[in-house]
Amino acid sequence: MHFAELLVASTTVAVAGILHLAGPDRAPSVDIPAMVRLEPAPFQHRLDGDWQRKGLPVDAPMATVSMPAPVEVMATQVSNRQWNACVEAGACAPLVQPGARPDLPVVGVNWYDAQAYAAWLSDRTGATWRLPTDVEWAHAAAELFRDDALGVESDPTNPAVLWLAEYAAESARSRELDREIRPVGQLNVNSLGIHDIGGAVWEWTSTCLRQGEIDDQGAILRESESCGIYIAEGLHRAAIVDFVRDPKSGGCSVGVPPANLGLRLVRETG
Repeated sequence: MHFAELLVASTTVAVAGILHLAGPDRAPSVDIPAMVRLEPAPFQHRLDGDWQRKGLPVDAPMATVSMPAPVEVMATQVSNRQWNACVEAGACAPLVQPGARPDLPVVGVNWYDAQAYAAWLSDRTGATWRLPTDVEWAHAAAELFRDDALGVESDPTNPAVLWLAEYAAESARSRELDREIRPVGQLNVNSLGIHDIGGAVWEWTSTCLRQGEIDDQGAILRESESCGIYIAEGLHRAAIVDFVRDPKSGGCSVGVPPANLGLRLVRETG
């Protein structure tokens, strides 16, 4: 990914916290994180999903991708305090345990919960809020995005080659897994001013699980989407069934499950 180019193309919006609104039918204020504007810029990206070559699993192909339009992305994940405002309005499920710190990121969020929060925030502000796509999330993650390729070709005469590579990758992910949920904004920050990438909280996207086939040169021969399973981004990608709130108890389609499920949203600018 050409992060220097992305950094030049992206600017941090230095104001946020409370968005003041006007109009009798709007709430007087809505608590939102700081926002970072992302401008479209092409970059090399490993596609999401499960891929095969001649019927055998392979790493997803690389492709040149770009966001279709500018967006603003939350610089931090949605917090318990921000989530509870939606709960108090009767629009979101009461996921936060009584006494939980308000500055921690909300967790235990399924895909439908995230959609409900985005709809509520859109209604309250008059702007269009939604989950990011996989490409938008990767752009926002910048140098903190983790390529999940194994770098090993399937050997039809020795399937143990791929099994061992998968075991090594999953063992490494388990060792690196950060289980401490820190207050929003306190884990890390990347070159674009976006915080908390790759910690204990994974984030839902709007991208459905993709399944495809490539030829010997890596060209895509076919692909399809399986909506009902969505990509969650964090220390590594995960494909999660849409109704799952706790992936540790099941519902992760492959690999090491995420520690916790949360969200950050993008705001459309046009």
